[in-house]
Amino acid sequence: MARILVGSMGALALAGMMTVSGPASAGIADCGNIDVSAEGTCQVEVEGGCVAHCEPVRFEAACAARLQASCDGMCTGTAMASCTGSCQTDCEGRCAVNPGQFECDVDCKAQAQAHCEGECSGMAGGGMAEGECRASCEATFSSECEASCTGTPPEATCEAKCTANCEGQCTAEANVDCQVECQADGYASCKAELQGGCEAECQSPEGAIFCDGNYVDHGGNAERCIDAIRAAVNIDVDVSARGSASGECSGNTCTAEAEGEASASCALAPQGSRGGAAVLAAVAAALGAAFSRRRRRSA
Repeated sequence: MARILVGSMGALALAGMMTVSGPASAGIADCGNIDVSAEGTCQVEVEGGCVAHCEPVRFEAACAARLQASCDGMCTGTAMASCTGSCQTDCEGRCAVNPGQFECDVDCKAQAQAHCEGECSGMAGGGMAEGECRASCEATFSSECEASCTGTPPEATCEAKCTANCEGQCTAEANVDCQVECQADGYASCKAELQGGCEAECQSPEGAIFCDGNYVDHGGNAERCIDAIRAAVNIDVDVSARGSASGECSGNTCTAEAEGEASASCALAPQGSRGGAAVLAAVAAALGAAFSRRRRRSA
């Protein structure tokens, strides 16, 4: 399950949590083309510990997504027949287990993990060099897999799915060394740029987004990035208040406490960004009412 935690709202500093089911989008354009795994966790952080998380190791995935695109024109290798042939056989074997559930790009990128571990394991320069290498490798596979698998429908045959799958895998393999070398020179400047942006976002009401511990470069459009992730999945929202008001959600009801109680529905229809805004507005109003009652009684 992938989750996305939605950060503060107004004076009440609301913090929300979205539980996401289904396949997550990878290479999300409104999120700096970063990958979000279906099993991952995304959260919006604001102030406090947020700034402490703006550290170089957390920028590897975002930088790899940027750098992969910039290096793409320099790395133009093509898939080799020896690779696609063996890949096709293995892929069709995996697909045959459950053809209806087999997804071209998901499987393609899953196969990349082992390749990237082998590609980058034990690199000179320690953990940072290895981390950057793996980020570059995985971004390369993600881009090639997505490009190759786009347009392959779920009802396609295993042969068709695997033809696209293996074209992506083998094109990535043909380019990964070039991509890793090309991207290596850009990490320092990219991380420095992202660190400044991350720290600024931590101080803004929208906050900074992190997925699987990695900073998400949303380019100043946090809500658009969140909506882009929402658009691909079904979402349940659990919103609680922090600061002078507190709250919790159980089932489809959020309860706010500020020397009084108010409640609002937390249910969000799948893929409904307008519904999500309405939920947050409703909870904000409920919490605001409770907070106002507390202020009147203390006046």
